[in-house]
Amino acid sequence: MLEMLENDPASLSSVTEPARALEVHVLDSLSGTLVGELEDPDRVVDIGSGAGFPGIPMAVARPRTEFDLVDSVGRKTDFIRRVAERLELENVTALHARTEELAAGEGREAYPVATARAVAPLAALAELASPLLRTAGTLVAWKGRRDPGEEEELARVAGRVAIETERVVPVRPFAGSRIRHLYVLRKTGPTPPDLPRRPGMARKRPLTG
Repeated sequence: MLEMLENDPASLSSVTEPARALEVHVLDSLSGTLVGELEDPDRVVDIGSGAGFPGIPMAVARPRTEFDLVDSVGRKTDFIRRVAERLELENVTALHARTEELAAGEGREAYPVATARAVAPLAALAELASPLLRTAGTLVAWKGRRDPGEEEELARVAGRVAIETERVVPVRPFAGSRIRHLYVLRKTGPTPPDLPRRPGMARKRPLTG
């Protein structure tokens, strides 16, 4: 996968040199194995999957779990498909779609777990994930340093998106995981009827606004 990332003409990441990408992307993605909710779910949706992180490494680590890797950029989902074929990952599906479009259709409340790495602020992620998750489902968000302001914004919208913080897991074991935290958020009830909003609204007009 790392050789494909380095040689892909689309420049899918600012870090493509294999040794560095192993730390920054692969090992960081595998820090998700620290979260018990990712131990053996039947399905996981990876929001804004980009070049396939954390979805591809987690799919290798969890072969019994079906991973739907969602991104709105076609060249990224094309790359994910090629990687999945090269690695013979039958548990990976690349979905070229907006998260909101998936949530308005067959993806609505279809997943026990969602993941997201370097995608959006916590409040926006919670809004995007809520309509995809089953009640009591989990969102695992890869973040860097803890940001009290971002955490407060999430707390303010928790009732409106039916998601709240359950715990924050500091990550230490992996070389590429400096100052890394995994936010484990829990869906507390049915999807609010006004979600999902139109594509892009979660970031352009946050509910905290």
